[in-house]
Amino acid sequence: MYGLTRATVTLMASAIAGLLIWLATQIGESSNGDYWAAYGVIAGAGLVMAVSQLLGGWTKWGWPRISISVFLWAFIPVAIVVLWIVVFNQPHHGLGRNHIRRWSNDIGIDGIVEDFKNYIGVLSFGLGLVFGYTFDTTGPIVHRRIGEAPPGPTVAETTAPAPPREAPPADAPPPE
Repeated sequence: MYGLTRATVTLMASAIAGLLIWLATQIGESSNGDYWAAYGVIAGAGLVMAVSQLLGGWTKWGWPRISISVFLWAFIPVAIVVLWIVVFNQPHHGLGRNHIRRWSNDIGIDGIVEDFKNYIGVLSFGLGLVFGYTFDTTGPIVHRRIGEAPPGPTVAETTAPAPPREAPPADAPPPE
C-alpha cells in the first residue's frame, strides 16, 4: 500500500509541476517582473516535487518539520549561488543586477555566470527542490504514563555482558 500511495502522490505532483512549468511559459520574460514571476513559478514546481515525497511517504507517520542543518548547510548556499546567477541574467537593470555584474567581473566569474543563462529554469527548479528537502517528518509522539518504560529492550538487556566462552578440553580433537 505504501508504494501505491507514494506512486500516486508522485504522479499527481508531476502533473502539478508540469502545469506550473507550462504556466511559467505563459508568463514570459519581457520585464523584470515577468522574469521573476516565471522563474518563481518554476521554483514552485521543484518545491511541489520535494513535498510530494514528504506527503507520499509518511514513513514515520509524524508531522512535517524543518531540518535546520539542511536549511543552513544546503539550502542557503544553493540559494545564494542560484540567486546570484538569476539576478546577473535578469533582462533589465534593477534589483541589484548591475552590482552583481560588476562584482562578478571583479572576481572573474562573469563568464561562468553568463554560461548559465540558458539554464536558469533548471536552477530555479533545483532551488525549489532543495528548499523542499529541508522538510522532514518526525516520528509519532508517544504518550507514556509517569514511570512507564519505553517499549523495546530494557537497558539491562542491551548492556549485559556476553557470557564467557568455555575453552574446549585439552584432549578434544581440533575443529574442522
